[in-house]
Amino acid sequence: MRLVQQLTLVGATVGAGLMAGLFAAFAYAVMPALRGADDRTFVDAMQRINATIVNGWFLLAFLGTPVLAALAAVLAWRGVARPGLPWIVAGLALYLVMFVVTVAVNVPLNDALAAAGSAGPGAARERFESAWVTWNVVRAVASTAGFGALCWALLLAGRAAG
Repeated sequence: MRLVQQLTLVGATVGAGLMAGLFAAFAYAVMPALRGADDRTFVDAMQRINATIVNGWFLLAFLGTPVLAALAAVLAWRGVARPGLPWIVAGLALYLVMFVVTVAVNVPLNDALAAAGSAGPGAARERFESAWVTWNVVRAVASTAGFGALCWALLLAGRAAG
């Protein structure tokens, strides 16, 4: 059981780190690079990114991480890694903030941009860019903080296991 508990927490931590890295990379590299692009290039690039990113690897990390974190919390509560439990719960809660922002804000913005097609890229960009960038920073910060909390839980679980 201890191995399952450890692997579950490791999986949740790795998944949270992958998601935090993805959203952080958009915040400090992708979106600043696209800021200088003309409207048509910006809209085309974001439409292509949004169509490509929804794939099995993304979905495995995006959907699998909260499941693994919740399971890690249950196993920590029932097992030897109880000192890490508050940090697992904090990591899960912060991850869920990112999850809700993604589903409630960023995905609808992506869908609206996709529906805009290629006509009127200036107006489509105007409706999209500022809100998407702002909320991406929110989810980058939340997911990075959640990753940090899960890292700390992993450290505490390792100490508890001896």
